[in-house]
Amino acid sequence: MSEVLVLVDHVDGDVRKSTFELLTAAKALGEPTALFIGDAAKGEAAAAKLGEYGAEKVLVASDPAYDEFLVGPKAELLAELISTRQPAGVLVPASAEGKEIAGLAAIKTGSGILTDAVGVAEGFVATQSVFAGGYTVESKVTRGTPIVAIKPNSVAAEPSQGAAAVESVGFAPSDAAKTARITATEEKPASGRPQLTEAATVVSGGRGTGGDFAPVEALADALGAAVGASRAAVDADWYPHSAQVGQTGKTVSPQLYVACGISGAIQHRAGMQTSKNIVAINKDEEAPIFELADFGVVGDLFSVLPQATDAINARK
Repeated sequence: MSEVLVLVDHVDGDVRKSTFELLTAAKALGEPTALFIGDAAKGEAAAAKLGEYGAEKVLVASDPAYDEFLVGPKAELLAELISTRQPAGVLVPASAEGKEIAGLAAIKTGSGILTDAVGVAEGFVATQSVFAGGYTVESKVTRGTPIVAIKPNSVAAEPSQGAAAVESVGFAPSDAAKTARITATEEKPASGRPQLTEAATVVSGGRGTGGDFAPVEALADALGAAVGASRAAVDADWYPHSAQVGQTGKTVSPQLYVACGISGAIQHRAGMQTSKNIVAINKDEEAPIFELADFGVVGDLFSVLPQATDAINARK
């Protein structure tokens, strides 16, 4: 079978769920090979887990440049592997870094790239939501090696044992790739909630909260969900920009999305329209969000959310 490269998304060796989803997708397209960029020992330790989801090979690339500089060295590495290994295709997580690495590698190899896919079929035909979520299309790369960035939660991760044979990649990034140095990092305060783009459940608040996100956070904690916010809420400084869902924020595709006090402007819909199940809570029965919702509740979120939270906690 043809090799399919999968870029491993990890934090200090801890592999994120989105990578297991990519490996599952890769298994249906060919023979999955995971590319781990980082500390060699942590890459070898992660290999066993990657193998549980179908990785036949685990390429471990370790060089100080990958941590000292921005995406240039990683993109150069991926481009080199595409050129030398000639895979059938490449799958990357549709994160900010993943898409930037993929874009640079595509340019270097003369390949086509498809971003924010919610599925990929035989022949690397990607399903995408385009024009702010107005249309769903199927797209295919017609030049070079197909590179597809897939949104988290778009593919159900399924265990499938692979050999996970570890191979060390001896590649030294060029000086040209080392132009943007990382001068400092700041650890994000832990909230105890899952990462927004990877969460299976997201509860978001909008203008209707009036700046009080307490009921939204309480429901999110009861569901084990991440908390999101609309642009209106973020622009009003009610919630951090890192939580913004929408065309100018983050794109999410959870199993369940709960929109609280969000009208449903096209900008917001573009960031959450591919969610599997959408619940909307709004006082305005004419709010556009109800056109998109699978379930709608016309009511005051300050009345509805506490009741829902209490009912969920009672069932635990």
